[in-house]
Amino acid sequence: MIKLSKKNILSLFFLIVFISCKTDKKEEKTPTTKPNIILFMVDDMGWQDTSVPFWKEKTPLNNIYHTPNMERLAKQGMKFTQAYSTSVCSPTRVSLMSGMNAARHRVTNWTLRRGVSEVKPPKGLTMPEWNLNGIQPTDSIERSTHVTTLPKILKDNGYTTIHAGKAHFGAIGTPGENPLNLGFDINIAGHAAGAPASYYGTKNFKKDIDKHSIWDVPNLEKYYQKDIFLTEALTQESILALDNAIKGDKPFYLYMAHYAVHTPIQGDPRFEKKYIDKGLNPIEAKYASMVEGMDKSLGDLMDYLDDKGIADNTIILFMSDNGGLSAVARGGEKHTHNKPLSSGKGSAHEGGIREPMLVKWPGVTKESSSTDDFVIIEDFFPTIIQLARIENYKTVQPIDGKSFTSILRGEKQNNNNRALFWHYPNNWGPTGPGIGASSTIRKGDWKLIYYHIDSSFELFNITNDIGETTNLAFKEKAKLKALSKELGSYLRSVNAQMPIQTNTNNQVPWPDNQEVLNSL
Repeated sequence: MIKLSKKNILSLFFLIVFISCKTDKKEEKTPTTKPNIILFMVDDMGWQDTSVPFWKEKTPLNNIYHTPNMERLAKQGMKFTQAYSTSVCSPTRVSLMSGMNAARHRVTNWTLRRGVSEVKPPKGLTMPEWNLNGIQPTDSIERSTHVTTLPKILKDNGYTTIHAGKAHFGAIGTPGENPLNLGFDINIAGHAAGAPASYYGTKNFKKDIDKHSIWDVPNLEKYYQKDIFLTEALTQESILALDNAIKGDKPFYLYMAHYAVHTPIQGDPRFEKKYIDKGLNPIEAKYASMVEGMDKSLGDLMDYLDDKGIADNTIILFMSDNGGLSAVARGGEKHTHNKPLSSGKGSAHEGGIREPMLVKWPGVTKESSSTDDFVIIEDFFPTIIQLARIENYKTVQPIDGKSFTSILRGEKQNNNNRALFWHYPNNWGPTGPGIGASSTIRKGDWKLIYYHIDSSFELFNITNDIGETTNLAFKEKAKLKALSKELGSYLRSVNAQMPIQTNTNNQVPWPDNQEVLNSL
């Protein structure tokens, strides 16, 4: 047994105190700062509009586009190969802001003027009274959805919230047209319209400098008559907003929502010539230059984070709001601009809803990783709230989305047995594969589309037939009936709207209607 002198006991006591103090100081240095978050949303960008391959192999379209900063982000984070939005813009943006599926929030088509449906119904159907006035911060606006928005929750929990670019949340003349009413501290150029009149500063971002139109991009007067592309102007303004944000002690949320690459297809002068020299169709050269300009914006923001020393505490999410335009306004053959996917924007086929998605969560997501787990746009709502370490928040609306933070952490998933749903009881306008009023379910390898106009079905095995070339509706009747039952049950559970048949004045039957199934 060792005996200690009083001197040794005192020495041991001070040693223990010293070690305890050192330990406490180390714990005090543990980072407690909430992460900054950037959601980089591109408008109308297709799954193939990038040099980053999201399929099992690189395609000819991947070789056309030059997106080095998307490649850079993919190397620093995780690539999602089966990420989905809706087929048109407003439903996607409302699902993002609310966490609800479009069947539930009922903003099922694009919005603009208060009380006005911008597209006439197709012959044979009357559209339901969908929420054409968009989302609102109040329940006093007719034909709209009252929600507690994502930026409102972030703002209430200590974030500086910045909106840049396209809003398209609520109709003209409603509170929801202004992002400042929806939880954003700062609004850069966002309003009710879903496209710019012009991308050119020399034209004041207007179609006609001497006349006002609802498409004119607002609040960018400092760039009027300057030789600057809209994508660049939005990037510069966003960086100025970030400069002010990081001076404070609050984290920031930047919703970088580019108007690009939506129509009008106008060439970005910085990049257009290289694509013309490659021999591209003139329209496609302009389009490719717009894609590269968008990619430069991503790179500029990433460089900014590096320069300010905040990249390691900033999460970046990259997404598109719907599939790439292919039915109209493009050069070359229609419905081919997203190959190997079928069709494009406005379509229930994969070309209309499958999106390029990348996420960098520093220190968490494995670099150069990839996942084929299913993700859909409403999942961003609970995910971003979880990334911001916010708990016990309340919303006036139910949340349909599922957080994908576990996927980002690399945890094993089995979520491809989860059913994904789309509901579009509307008319987009153009025609083509998968375009029209429809309801859709994707579960596992299988995808079922139910067309409202004639109660017909398309059934595809997406894993074996990513191009949706072979309709198996008559060959795989057991699978069709099982999926139609699940789709019908879901639509009824969220009180989804269906069109009216003009010849009978009856509601279009649910997809699991027995008469419909018996007619197969």
